Amino acid sequence: MKNFPNAFVILLGVIFFSWLFTYVVPQGSYERFLEEETGITRVVNNSYHSVDAERPGFFDLLVSIPEGLEKGADLIVLIFLIGGCFYIIEKTGALNEGLAKLVVLLNGKESYALIIITTLFTAGGVSIGMQEEVVALAPVLILFGKSLGYNTLTMLFASYGSTVVGSSFSPSNPFAVLIAQKEAAIPLLSGGTFRMAVLLVAFLVWLVYLLRYAQKNRIEKISMNPTHQKMGVRHSIILWLLCLTFVIVILGILYLEWGFNEMSACFFALGILAALLAKMNLNKTTETYIDGMKEMLFAALIMGLANSISIILTDGMIMDTIVYGLFGPLQNFSPATSGILMMVSHSLLHFPVPSYSGQAVLTMPILVPLSDLIGLSRQTCVLAYQYGAVMADMIVPTNGALMAVLAIGNVPYNKWFKFAIIPTSLMLLIGAIAIIIAVVIGYR
Repeated sequence: MKNFPNAFVILLGVIFFSWLFTYVVPQGSYERFLEEETGITRVVNNSYHSVDAERPGFFDLLVSIPEGLEKGADLIVLIFLIGGCFYIIEKTGALNEGLAKLVVLLNGKESYALIIITTLFTAGGVSIGMQEEVVALAPVLILFGKSLGYNTLTMLFASYGSTVVGSSFSPSNPFAVLIAQKEAAIPLLSGGTFRMAVLLVAFLVWLVYLLRYAQKNRIEKISMNPTHQKMGVRHSIILWLLCLTFVIVILGILYLEWGFNEMSACFFALGILAALLAKMNLNKTTETYIDGMKEMLFAALIMGLANSISIILTDGMIMDTIVYGLFGPLQNFSPATSGILMMVSHSLLHFPVPSYSGQAVLTMPILVPLSDLIGLSRQTCVLAYQYGAVMADMIVPTNGALMAVLAIGNVPYNKWFKFAIIPTSLMLLIGAIAIIIAVVIGYR
């Protein structure tokens, strides 16, 4: 379809239909309380009840747009500043020179490049739940892929897709597994051996699928104008600073509880340092930075718009009704069947709740008592959540990071969905098998 709606139009449409649903779906709510020690609002189990509240008006629909942008402000700033940073590094010539050297080094060994990229981004998902960070890297990765003869879908598969797999099957993702385990009142990082084994299986299947697709869909290589001369000292320093920045950011996230603002500060500083090393004057530096931020405008707006959906559903008092409707019937099935249906329900719920950390806080207090009732271990309950909710980030159009990378790659959503549904289904199948095995072996 040549005229298939772009990411912006799709999200605006979903926001509008979410607003319409608030007039169709019965209103209801769970009781909640604020935990003073952590500052987290928690859900009281078995407290769902019908409510009769005012439905959001059309002006509330309009207000949800700026509210969504405001809610995602720190992430939007990160995307702008990383975009400006990489644009400066690109304009210094260091990035192109470094990629050109890699192209020469990998000539005839392109498959190794895909294996390395897939492994690195999977590791990023496993360790820090990397996802949004791929948005700013997408232009460079796509360019690098084309220089190796790989199309845009291949590179998005190897980068963004791999972060989703790593995040979903991770034994330690702080924004998924650890939050869910805390909500389920089980020891943090417990059950890691089983999760690691499933992760290795999923990674190998994912990698094999990627390599087969890439081999069947090669494109003509785009020349990077490689040079056999020794890389200049300034360019080498800039690229080493880039690597050092990523190391600092990862360590900050893992050990210093850094958020998006701290990451933004690091990349802002890197951009300024790169410009100074390239001997740009202050006017040229700021103008180049702004040009880079302009390149990321579409992606940043999409990230913000995705938040408006949950705002509308929550204000319309139907979010809890959706949760109750999806998970309530599970108590009528066997533990294994309930676990699989729980995973599927999490995937469906991820459409209106694009934050999987928020989904854990919303659903775990409801599902843990239900799991105890039907004989499903709490560890398996967490498995169903992480496989279903996080893996859905591959296909749900309400996920801002997905729609942003598709916008950067100029890939229509319908083309991506057709491409991604098979490998995503394979991953969910592995998750379903893992849940069955977990029930059989009494995984706790």
